[in-house]
Parts: sequence; structure tokens; C-alpha cells
Amino acid sequence: MDRRSFIKKAGVAGAGAAAATALAAPAIAQTMPKVTWRCSSGFPKALDTIYGAAEVFAQAVSEATDGNFEIQVYGAGEIVGALEGADAVRDGTIEIAHTASYYFFGKDPTWAFGTGVPFGLNQRMTNGWLYEGGGMDLLNEFYADNNMIAFPAGNTGAQMGGWFRKEINTVADMQGLKFRIGGFGGRIIQELGVVPQNIPGGDIYAALEKGTIDAAEFVGPYDDSKLGFNKVAPYYYYPGWWEGGVTLMNLINLDKWNELPSAYKGVVKSASALANSVMMARYDTLNPSALKTLVSEGTKLRPFSLEILESCFAAANKVYAEIGAENAGFKKIHDSYMSYRGDGYLWFQLSEYNMDTFMMIQQRGGKL
Repeated sequence: MDRRSFIKKAGVAGAGAAAATALAAPAIAQTMPKVTWRCSSGFPKALDTIYGAAEVFAQAVSEATDGNFEIQVYGAGEIVGALEGADAVRDGTIEIAHTASYYFFGKDPTWAFGTGVPFGLNQRMTNGWLYEGGGMDLLNEFYADNNMIAFPAGNTGAQMGGWFRKEINTVADMQGLKFRIGGFGGRIIQELGVVPQNIPGGDIYAALEKGTIDAAEFVGPYDDSKLGFNKVAPYYYYPGWWEGGVTLMNLINLDKWNELPSAYKGVVKSASALANSVMMARYDTLNPSALKTLVSEGTKLRPFSLEILESCFAAANKVYAEIGAENAGFKKIHDSYMSYRGDGYLWFQLSEYNMDTFMMIQQRGGKL
């Protein structure tokens, strides 16, 4: 082949490749459209763990789409109130809310299962039920009736039982107690004579300081210390039996979801799962040192008595039965969730429990 012939043929081939590239570009562009969503967090920006999970999610979506799919995250109250996320998503005011589903317990108790219910699953079991035990399928049937779809996007693990202005040793001590507690926990503890108060996280400190409430629960050592609860209530109780494995959900407007290309839908699912993992890792990393600091500053750790725990457990079972008798949707999800709980604790009491117990004994003995 002579030089001129080679160059001519190479030019034709190059032109063909360029034409193919030109033809391919619009197809690629169509699968990566420019999309901007607004996400309202149910939490203040000061909480870099729980609010921060929404930022982890948004950043992952942006990176995976070369910046074509941007999600702008707003703190509670900036565009939507902390307890208004579900309504805003349903109505299309915002595309997504990163929040605790049980905040909307008052609309229907079934909302609680998207976050956690009293004496329910721990964090590992929660993920198992949601991802592999049919939990998300059941929940998304429920969410669809509210014009939304949801994906797990954070977990705090087992929470603390809250801050109390005075010691609580018996069920009798709880009579008339004004306790900031959200979701299902408030309904259960009401059975013991407690007066539940539903107050956004950013307003708890002032209510405790003024004595408007007698006690408040929020999350755990790291977040609670940031909000300064130890300065206005000395007793820190555990465990938060109403929140054994608290999941945060990305609640997404269903119409907006259906408009997304399939690739973007996959990105949202994966980014939500990343936020779910990162948030738990942050809490496990930050809570130990925060707890040490709180104790060094005078916080008095107290366990809930067995009498209180058993009374609350009995109250929870009573309320579950009452709600299930009149709410078929609640009962359908409740039965799946509690069946998973039975098998989960059957397994966890063997290797997990015994390994953890042994290692905790070593820790208490100063060997770790």
C-alpha cells in the first residue's frame, strides 16, 4: 500500500470514527440529563452525623453522575420544618426528605416501621429485614399510597434513653413526667402515665432549661453533647428501648422518581446505601469519646430498671395488638417485622451475644 492510499483510507476511517462519536454523544447526553433536586433534612446542620448523612448521599450522587444530578441539602427549618418533610415530599414541594419516618406516626402508626419501633430490631437486624427480609417492599407499598418511594439512608444504632432532671427508679416515678420522645415510643410510654412531648431536636435544650419538660431523648452521646443537654439535665439513662436500630429514610416524591433515567435511579439507591453505612460508622467512632467527656463533666449514667423495661415491653405488646386489630396495613408490616425479630434474636444470642459479652468483660477488667 502506498503512502497516499494509506492516508486516504485512514482519513475515511477517522471520519467514520468521528461520525460514530458524534452520533453516540446525544445518546449519552440523554442518559445523563441535568437534574437538580432539593432535599430537606429533618435535623439541624450542627449535627454532622445525622444531618451529614444527607450530605454524604448528595455528594455520592453528584460524583457518580459527573455533576449532572445535583441534590441541594437544606437543614431543618430552612425550607421545610423538621416535622413537615413527608407532606412536602407528597405534595411535590420538595423532591426528597432525609428524615425519620416515625416523625409522621400521628398520620398513621405504620410510618414508624420505616425508622424503628419499641423493642424492635437492632441495627444489623434492621438492615437484614429491610434489604433481604422483604421490609422495603412492604414499606414502599405503604409509601406509594402517599406518593413517595423510600430507601434507607442512615442508622444511629441503639440510642440512649435520654436526659432526666431527676432519677427515675420505678414506674411510679414516671407518673406525670413530661418527656420529649418522638414516634411510637411516646405512645407506649403514655401507658405508664408519662406525658409525651413531640419537640424538634433544635428546641429541646430550651424546653429542658426552662423546665417546660422534665426529660428528653434524642440520639446518643455525640449528638446530645453537641446540643448541650448535659448542662440542663444531669441523669443520662439507657437503653433507648424504643430505638434499637434507628433508620433514616430518603423519602422521595414518586412522580419525580418516575421521571429519572434508570441509571439515576440506580445511583440514588447506591448513594442511599452508602449514607446508611457511613452514618453508622461515624456514630460508632464518635460516641465512645463523647461519652467519656460527658462523664468527666459530671453526667450520671443510669440504667432503666428491670421493672420499667418489663412494664414498657408489656405496654408495647398491648398497643401493637390494639393498633393491629383496626389497621390492616400496620398489622401486615408488624407481622413481618416481628417474625424477623424472633429469628434474629435466636441467632444473635449465640455467637454475637457471647462474643460481645466476653469482650465487654475484658474491657471492664482493663484488658482492652
